[in-house]
Amino acid sequence: MSANGPHTPYLAHGPRVGIRHFTDEDADEFTARARESRELHRPWLFPPDTPEAYARYARARIESPDTEPLLVCERDAGGAIAGFININNIVRGAFLSGALGYGAFAHAAGRGLMGEGLALVVRYAFGPLRLHRLEANIQPQNEASIALVRRAGFRREGFSPAFLFVDGAWRDHERWAITADDPAPGPS
Repeated sequence: MSANGPHTPYLAHGPRVGIRHFTDEDADEFTARARESRELHRPWLFPPDTPEAYARYARARIESPDTEPLLVCERDAGGAIAGFININNIVRGAFLSGALGYGAFAHAAGRGLMGEGLALVVRYAFGPLRLHRLEANIQPQNEASIALVRRAGFRREGFSPAFLFVDGAWRDHERWAITADDPAPGPS
């Protein structure tokens, strides 16, 4: 048994949360949290909410060499999943970059857990993963997501019309980024 219960060990942890990799055993909890969080997530994201969908989603990320799938877990709640932060489209070589995809679950929203988790992910990306840049592409109306990355030290770099296909349509996105050379943000 690891420091965070029966799950895989934390890759990094703070006072309230730890980050760890997805596992097949997370299916029941993850999908239950996704179903409970539909109202919070729509129309921004659509995490898997059935065991079959989770198996496809997790397996694709776990097996991909260009993705780092991470769960944000509450340390004082037995490792309960608070949300997820995936580092997608990791490019090595001269770019050393990844694009974030993330979501909080409803029970954790507004409690600062994702802010602490995102800070851990940024440190993990720029430390052990040896990345130089992280980017988050966010629909302009998603104020909570923009506030999250702004607090984490990301800067707005631009606007991309019809950037990603989400919920049946091409959606505009703001591009937010942080690099390893940027000053670390204050407490979240």
